[in-house]
This record gives sequence, C-alpha cells and structure tokens, in this order.
Amino acid sequence: MNECLQTIQNYGLRAIGIGERLLPRGEFTLCEQFTLIGSGLIWNVYFAALALFIGFFLANLLAVARTSHSRLIRKPAEWFIFIFRGSPLFIQFFLAYEMLVKLPRAGIDVFGITVETSWMTRAWAGALLVLVLNTAAYSAEIFYGALRNLPKGELEAADAYGMTGWTRYRRVVWPTAMRLAWPAYTNEAIFLFHATTLVFFSGFPAYQQRGDALYYASYFADKTFNPFIAYPIVAVYFVLLTVCLIGLFGIVNRRLNRHLPGATKKIRYRPNLIR
Repeated sequence: MNECLQTIQNYGLRAIGIGERLLPRGEFTLCEQFTLIGSGLIWNVYFAALALFIGFFLANLLAVARTSHSRLIRKPAEWFIFIFRGSPLFIQFFLAYEMLVKLPRAGIDVFGITVETSWMTRAWAGALLVLVLNTAAYSAEIFYGALRNLPKGELEAADAYGMTGWTRYRRVVWPTAMRLAWPAYTNEAIFLFHATTLVFFSGFPAYQQRGDALYYASYFADKTFNPFIAYPIVAVYFVLLTVCLIGLFGIVNRRLNRHLPGATKKIRYRPNLIR
C-alpha cells in the first residue's frame, strides 16, 4: 500500500511535468500502470474540455451563419461544415501537422512584429486546433438542424410580444434550439472525448515524453508484450469519464427543460456506429 502511494506521488502528475522524469523499467506493477495511464488521461481531458468549450461558441456562429440569407455569409459556413464533416479526423490531423510544419521556423512577420509559430506543431496546440474545428463543424450541423425545426408556436408568441432581433434570438430562439439539440450534442461531446485518443497516432509529438493515456498504455504494452492489461485500463478510465460526461450533460439538459413536463427524463447515450 505504501509503495503504491509512493508511486502515485512520483508519477501521478508526470504527464504535465510534475514528478519523476524517467519512466519505470523492469517489473511493472499494476499500480504503476494505473497511475501513469491515469496521468496521461489529463491530456485527453484537456483536449476534450477546451475543444468542446471553444467549439461550442464557434458552432453557434456557424449555425447562425448557415441560416443567413446572404450568400457571402452562408456559403463559407456551409463549405467549412462540409469539408470537416466530409473528411476523416485522422487525415485532418496529418494535413494540419504538415501545413503547420511548413510555417517558417523563424516566425511570421505581422505588421513588423515577428510572431513565433513553432509552438503550433506541438500536440497541446496544433492537435487542439484540429479538434476544435472538427467538433465545431459537427456541432454546427446539429445546431443548424435545431434552428430549422423550432416550434412555430414559440416564434409566433415571441412576435406577439414584440420581440425582434437579438432579444428574440437570446430569449426564445437560442434556448429552444439548445433544448432540441442537446441530446444529439451530448453524443457529439462523447465522440469527441473518445476521438482524443487519435492524437497519439497523429504527427503531433508529445512534449518531453509527456503523452496522453494511450501513450503510456502503448509504452507498457511494448515493454511487457502484454496488451491485455494496459489497454483495458485505458478503456476503464474512458468508460468512467464517459459516465461523468453523460451526468454533466444530463444536468444541463434538465436545466434547459426545467419548465416542461417530464423534465427529469435522463439522456440516453446512443453511439453513432458509423461516422
């Protein structure tokens, strides 16, 4: 027990640069595998949390742009959504990495100021950018569908109250669209969290051997020649965090539907088998 506590102290935060720098060698204990893989999971949570947060606002802008009557606003949004939904996320990682690598190492001059660009080739920045753009495209399509299927009665009630423009959108259109889109958006959030494991296979390098959960699972599997311990540990961690994610989004869903009968109904996770 004391040895396991010492292992947690040494490696619990190794993925973010706190604790032992060298990975354990020789006989690997179950505690070491759980600790290091859990440490790497910090990066998966980082990618998912920031991508969802930034992508949510970008998706709303794209969804509104798709409903615009102006082609100059609508068409760029449509093409953005089409490109990122029409191409595999794995390919997007590689294309983004190659494009970012092509940037000048000395930086780019912007109005006489040299802007450093080498940091964009790191996983914490470049891979995050790809995940933000990808989830924004999928989420925008979900939100756009909700905006297109708003109950006419609520819109007519807003018009009867004299609501127009931003007031109408903020008080009626957007809350109703979120209420309609939230179950599907929950599935998108879960998929994005699972998709963070693809960062390990992308061209974006981990900084100073501080990788995600799959990085450490691969290390243990290679050293022990036994993938049936490390990879199931990753799966257990992801299942537990997925349950937490469903619970968190369920709280938001109940908040959005608090004024409706049966608002306590839980969200059911219905995974997309093909995407």
